[in-house]
Order: sequence, then structure tokens, then C-alpha cells
Amino acid sequence: MKKVLVTYYSRSGNTEKMARMIADSLVTRDLAVELIKVEEVDIDTLPSYDGFIVGSPNYFGTMAWPVKKFIDESVKYFRKLDGRAAAAFTSEGMIGGGGDTVVLDILKAFLIHGCIVQGLTSAGHYGPVAVGAPDERIANEVNVLATTFAELVNRVR
Repeated sequence: MKKVLVTYYSRSGNTEKMARMIADSLVTRDLAVELIKVEEVDIDTLPSYDGFIVGSPNYFGTMAWPVKKFIDESVKYFRKLDGRAAAAFTSEGMIGGGGDTVVLDILKAFLIHGCIVQGLTSAGHYGPVAVGAPDERIANEVNVLATTFAELVNRVR
């Protein structure tokens, strides 16, 4: 069974709700899922995962500092995460607040690690972006992400 890390930072609880929705959806697709707050991830476990899904609230159009710290610490495993799947998601306070840039910033780091990212054609193109608390639209996007991500993980690793 493929092993996936779903990690996130959440202050208001909205990003955490999204992370739980994603983890629950992935489990139904026969993946071993570990849901861990980003501050609690042991960076030395990264090579043991087949895929990563990272979530952050939108802070000024980019990820929150704890997520950036996690990514900075992941440099320890540069060239050792090659070929794994990656995805990202965010929550923000308003439409047009820069959510897509948050997701792209996270994905950019994993692309540099050599991870494989798949765009979504029937959901938020780069990854789910909730405005406020996750709603029905986000539940649908999470299901699209989980399906696409599970298929990707099983193809590449």
C-alpha cells in the first residue's frame, strides 16, 4: 500500500478541515495516509512517503511561515524525493486573495524536489482553494484531488 503524507498549518481551523477532508477521501482509495500538523512532521521521514499533500492558509499571497520552514528543512532530502507525487491546497479569507499563488508556491518547491504534480481539469486547476470554511464546492474539489492524486501515486511509485 502506498504511503502519503497530508500535512498542514491552520490557525482558524479551515485549512485543518480541508486536510481532514483530503485525508479521509484518500483513505477510501486504498492509500496509507498520515495526517500530521506541519510543525509535528519529522523531516527525516520524508523519504518514506510515496506522495505529499501540503496545505497552508493564505498569508499575503503565500504560504504561512511554518509551511515555509517545513519546505526549507526538506532541502536536507533534495534529490531524494524524486518521482514522488505532490499536491497542495489552501484556504483564504476572500475571493481573489491570492490562493492560487499559495498553492503554486508549495508546488514549486516540490517540483524542485523532482516530485510529479498533476493539474486538475474539473476542480481548482492547481489545487483546492477554500474561501472561508470548506463548503460543498470544496468537498467536490477534494474528491477530485483525492481521485487524481491516488491514481498518480499508484502510477509513479
